[in-house]
Amino acid sequence: MNRESQVTSQQRRPDWAALVIAAVLVAMAAVIFFDVARLNETTGYSQVGPATVPHWIAYVLVGLGIWTVFAAFRRDFPERERQEVGPVVWVVAGLVAQMVLIRPLGFSIATGVLFGLAAAGFGARRIWISIPVGIVICLGIYWLFAVVLQLSLPAGPLEHLIH
Repeated sequence: MNRESQVTSQQRRPDWAALVIAAVLVAMAAVIFFDVARLNETTGYSQVGPATVPHWIAYVLVGLGIWTVFAAFRRDFPERERQEVGPVVWVVAGLVAQMVLIRPLGFSIATGVLFGLAAAGFGARRIWISIPVGIVICLGIYWLFAVVLQLSLPAGPLEHLIH
């Protein structure tokens, strides 16, 4: 197989990552359509009801999915850089840690750990400083939401010091 035919066959292949994105867009639209189907019967005297805007969003997602399929076959997407796995693992570990820690330790500590691990994913090298800084920032956010706005966030030992 010569170089010219190899380039031609590669140009004819669709961009598989773009096709996956198109499938996710259409799947999101299907979820919205399914969820909105229950809202249709609640419309009153007006044609505009609680299902109107979600319908528009679902139609736009379907349109974007179709557009993405065409772009995938035309290979219109720019070349992507190689995905770095390390930073993604740090951020996902932070999200998992927050989900596990939020009930027993409260909002501030769990979200501070998320902050520190996400900072490590973005290149911060001193995680032992990032986590306490994140906890202090999140304690301020907790105070703003729980005390000033009187919204409910999961409380832990640090949050009980505020109340």
